[in-house]
Amino acid sequence: MLVDDDPAVLVSLEFHFLRANFEVRTAASAEEALGMLHEYRPDVVLTDVQMGGMSGLELLEAVNRGMPEVDVIVITGYEDMRTTIGAIRSGAYDYLVKPVDLEQLELVLNRCLRDRAARRRGSPAPAGAPAPERMEAGVGRSPLMIEIYKLIGMLSSSRTPVLIRGETGTGKELVASAIHNYSPWSGEPFVAINCTALAESLLESELFGHVKGAFTGALGDRRGKFELAGSGTIFLDEIGDTTPAFQAKLLRVLQAREFYPVGSERPRKTQARVIAATHRPIEELVRQGQFREDLYFRLRVVEINLPPLRERSEDIPILAEHLLSRAARELGKDVRIIPPRVMQLLHEHPWPGNVREMENAITRAVVLAHGPALSPEHFALQGASGRPAPESGPAEDDIGTLAQAQRRHVERVLAHTGGNKSRAARILGISRPRLDRLLAQYQSGVVEVEV
Repeated sequence: MLVDDDPAVLVSLEFHFLRANFEVRTAASAEEALGMLHEYRPDVVLTDVQMGGMSGLELLEAVNRGMPEVDVIVITGYEDMRTTIGAIRSGAYDYLVKPVDLEQLELVLNRCLRDRAARRRGSPAPAGAPAPERMEAGVGRSPLMIEIYKLIGMLSSSRTPVLIRGETGTGKELVASAIHNYSPWSGEPFVAINCTALAESLLESELFGHVKGAFTGALGDRRGKFELAGSGTIFLDEIGDTTPAFQAKLLRVLQAREFYPVGSERPRKTQARVIAATHRPIEELVRQGQFREDLYFRLRVVEINLPPLRERSEDIPILAEHLLSRAARELGKDVRIIPPRVMQLLHEHPWPGNVREMENAITRAVVLAHGPALSPEHFALQGASGRPAPESGPAEDDIGTLAQAQRRHVERVLAHTGGNKSRAARILGISRPRLDRLLAQYQSGVVEVEV
């Protein structure tokens, strides 16, 4: 069943799926769809989010209540984090952003039907198939971040250990706290600890606690982070920097769900979920004998790989606006404008420190700003060559047309992906057919830019 209040969209989707030998019904509103559901009893509902009257998310919730055997795929033009979270939390099978690539949509639909068939046979869903659970984290609307949001949502309703990987500054703790905050245990503590900040003996005491007299200076009993977390979440940042001896103790916690405070012979139970993070190549550490392989497999039941900012450059404008708004509010300054010259500067910088580096750069710029607009001289960014970024924009003759700028960016992304068009289309935020059309235009020399 296709549900959308745009007649052109309904006709297009209906035509495509009828040609693909699907049985199709259409509804121009969520209310109309609800009236048809019990008579038609579809396998899958594809619905838009924003419609007049009842929204697609309200339709999703109604379907889950009345006909939980029906899968719902959400299609929307609103690719923000909250909408994604709402769809997954409400039980959507998947969440796709307009403009939808019809080939991608058909792949998702066929995967959904395969999973339905597996459920009817009593078989588990294939590994990697989406599960209708929960999500949140960070700022960004790129396809890479949308996939991260969906994965967070799928994880938040369980206590499965998670390993988050990514470069420094990509927001690993933010993702961990998002999984916790959208879980049924969000009222319990979220306890974060940096494993590199403490010596091994102190780390063990910090996590597991100690009893009076366990070591010099232990003048009384002390509860550790695992005990303080209760049924909440323990976030172990930079787990790759811990010693094998500590890793053995952590492995016992994951296996037996109990731990020993330092100096105690009585174990204590824990229900806390463990989420770990690292920027280091764990597989290499395992080969070198610096990280226990059994712990590695225990931690990475599910793995989240956070992309560096340079791989989701389309998120830079919205991220910069968000960070500017927050910095201005915290510093009590009326700075709200990012001129084109500054935005170009932000786009051209490689951001080796990722989101954290951008946050520091924009905070510094807000501190130095004298009016409502940021200026290039407020930034002290180092380019890839190590030279400071230019303080003014390029000469007018060097800027070129919008079509030329678009072509340069498309070619740069294709070079980054090694010619992989599907990955390039995801990074650009467009469909694969649209990318093919652009490349054909570049070959013909006639380029049309959508404004």
